[in-house]
Amino acid sequence: MHYYTDILKRYADFDGRARRQEYWMFVLWNIPIVAVLMVIDFALDSYPVITWIYTLAVLLPSLGVSVRRLHDIGKSGWWYLISLIPFIGGIWMLILMATEGQRGANEYGPDPKHVVAA
Repeated sequence: MHYYTDILKRYADFDGRARRQEYWMFVLWNIPIVAVLMVIDFALDSYPVITWIYTLAVLLPSLGVSVRRLHDIGKSGWWYLISLIPFIGGIWMLILMATEGQRGANEYGPDPKHVVAA
């Protein structure tokens, strides 16, 4: 759960790098939250109001973690726009998000996997 809350705390932070685990844990938490909100929406006969409010609330954190994930593999955040290409863009973005990050520092910051011993 801390992955989810950490990303929400970095609400509109597009600097630095994000590990695969950070990105995918955020996605993993979003899926059941949206599912529960959809059920509540249908029960209250207000679909899609509550779901859209949540989606808009997490839009910037989601975009931020996606851009940081792209930075981790050495790509500019502008690569996110490739997801706008129908069908192929989504598949390519899935491949990019599943790609292992670059080892060591790159132009976007230090390696998030690197642990400095004190």
